[in-house]
Amino acid sequence: MEQTAAPMREKVCLVTGSNSGIGKETALGLARLGATVVMVCRDQSKGAAAQAEIKTQSGNPSVDLLIADLSSQQSIRQLAREITERYPQVHVLVNNAGVSPSQRALTSDGIEKTFAVNHLAPFLLTNLLLERLKASAPARVVTVASSGQSAINFDDLQGEKHYSMLGAYGQSKLANILFTYELARRLEGTGVTANCLHPGVVSTNLAREFNPLFRAMARLFFISPAKGAQTSIYLASSPEVEGVSGKYFTKKREIPSSKESHDTASARRLWQISEQLTQLVPA
Repeated sequence: MEQTAAPMREKVCLVTGSNSGIGKETALGLARLGATVVMVCRDQSKGAAAQAEIKTQSGNPSVDLLIADLSSQQSIRQLAREITERYPQVHVLVNNAGVSPSQRALTSDGIEKTFAVNHLAPFLLTNLLLERLKASAPARVVTVASSGQSAINFDDLQGEKHYSMLGAYGQSKLANILFTYELARRLEGTGVTANCLHPGVVSTNLAREFNPLFRAMARLFFISPAKGAQTSIYLASSPEVEGVSGKYFTKKREIPSSKESHDTASARRLWQISEQLTQLVPA
């Protein structure tokens, strides 16, 4: 590839949840830009199949695959060790993986699964990779949030008193934005930026947890994962957002986020709780 055709050449980009949906399209888009793409997937066979497709479609052989279960903090820590051992630099981290289980479930760490995978996993992985990102600056952290946000109930953070699938998912998406804004404040002056995005209403595997009518509507009216990935790719690669941090985007444009997402006290409280739940600090 010539340099003009590969603006991300020599950049290492990590994308979680990249065997399908938005994550796969994000990995493909970055591979087409010439990046070394590190796919993080839970399933070896599905990940390998997606890896082969991305290599073929992009013409870029520099597409690696790492296996991790993001519901397990032990697995996330092992993933971070493997990344730092294998990659002297990490320029982009795209926190994309997400779940929306219809019933309340606990992870192996005893944490409600939606909160664990959608919020605590990117929180922990990002923090474990921060020194590598800082050493690789300019670097970027991109987190896939959603416009479908619900208030965070700090008195019932893990749905022990009351659980609903949409409530748990919406709470985790607001947590993504609060995390991004607090991270951006903590990263000021480091050369590492942190932004988040609403990808649009996308037809992905998350829809499988909904009823058949909703799934049928999703196929008819929701946008494709390829379109949904465009803002993730933009935030990961575009020179237009070089140095931009602590912002919320959709359709490649910065837009205002909810009033609740700008509550700095809630952001700090969530950060402290997350540190304890991930054992980054003693409980």
